[in-house]
Formats: sequence, structure tokens, C-alpha cells
Amino acid sequence: MDGESFPLFPLPPLPPRERTVIAPGAVHVPDWLGAARQEELLAACREWARPPAGLRTVRTPGGGTMTARQVCLGLHWYPYGYARTAVDGDGAPVKPMPRRLAELGREAVAAAYGQRPGPEVAYDIALINFYDGDSRMGMHRDAEERSPAPVVSLSLGDSCLFRFGNTASRGRPYRDVELRSGDLFVFGGASRLAYHGVPKVLPGTAPRGLGLTGRLNVTLRVGGLG
Repeated sequence: MDGESFPLFPLPPLPPRERTVIAPGAVHVPDWLGAARQEELLAACREWARPPAGLRTVRTPGGGTMTARQVCLGLHWYPYGYARTAVDGDGAPVKPMPRRLAELGREAVAAAYGQRPGPEVAYDIALINFYDGDSRMGMHRDAEERSPAPVVSLSLGDSCLFRFGNTASRGRPYRDVELRSGDLFVFGGASRLAYHGVPKVLPGTAPRGLGLTGRLNVTLRVGGLG
């Protein structure tokens, strides 16, 4: 301005985001996975996405398709049940649930609730959803499991707007939370059957060093299905 020069000062670091209780039993833990663990989980997801029983487009009973593509571990989820083969994909046996991923689920519950779950909480199902910039997920409940154990959700890549609602309907009241790469969200107890969805992905927000365009959501569940 008018030929004047101004010294450049570094911007102060952003304050850390804090653990937040979104609803009874629903907890958001920002930045839970560090960069190295994000890279390790992403590399594993890429292997799991390969055929057989790899990444697929999910078709609903009404003839529509989900915009987020999915691969399953442990048991294969399809609308609306579980199978041991990719019944709506290539028909191959589902890949087993890795022990390290099951243990990550128990670590996540401890981080969210402040104590490790009991030995009966053994995560045996993983749903891995890939969202591109235009993908969405409508409000739904995770209701095909028999176990009341908390659901664990891990985010990689682009940030998203995560909408966490109530147990009675898909409408209000709900709360919108921005989930970023590395964030953890756990919901159990009174919120175990709450409706939730992803109305918006924020393209171009993934960490530069991660090497992922789009968003991956790793959801861990305890089936209790025998």
C-alpha cells in the first residue's frame, strides 16, 4: 500500500481440537490417528479393496445405488443383512477381519470412553467406504448387528460433514460435526442406534502427504451373529 512494506510474521498455530461428547455415548476424538498410522491404514485399505471380494458399488433393494463404494472384512454387509460371501459383488468369500484392526477398535473405544471394553467386545466386522467429492450417505442406522457394542468410525483423506442424529427418526434433532483425516468417532450406549449420515465431502482437504484423493471411512462393528 503506497509503496510501504510490512514485516511478515508467522501465523500462530491453530488451537488443538478437543475431544467432544456429541450425544450420550457418542464421542468425537480429533486427530486420534497420527500421520504414520494413517498411512499404514490407507495402505491396508488399498490391499483390502483388491478383488476378490473387493471394492464394489452397493445397490439398494429399490434399484438405486449408493454413491460411496464399499469393501467388507469379516462379514459382508449388503442391504440389509450380512453374509460370508460378497453376495451382491463377485460372490467370493469375504476377506477375514485382521487381528490388528480388531484391536484398533478396542483401542478406539478406550480413547473415547476412558476405559478398555470387556473381553466380550471383539470387533469382527469392518465396512470400508470410499467417498469421492460428490459422494453422500443418507441418514441410516447400523441395526443389522445383534451386539450392543459401540461402533467405531475412523476417517482418512478428505474432511466431511458428518451428521449425527437421534434414535427416533432421520430428522431433527441432529448435530453436524466436521470429521478430518485421522479423526475418531465412537457411538454406543444410548446412541448406538442413532441415525447418522454424510451430507457433504470437502474435496481437496486431505493431508498432502497422505496421497489420497477422496475420503475413506473405516467403520468397525461387533456383529454378535455367531
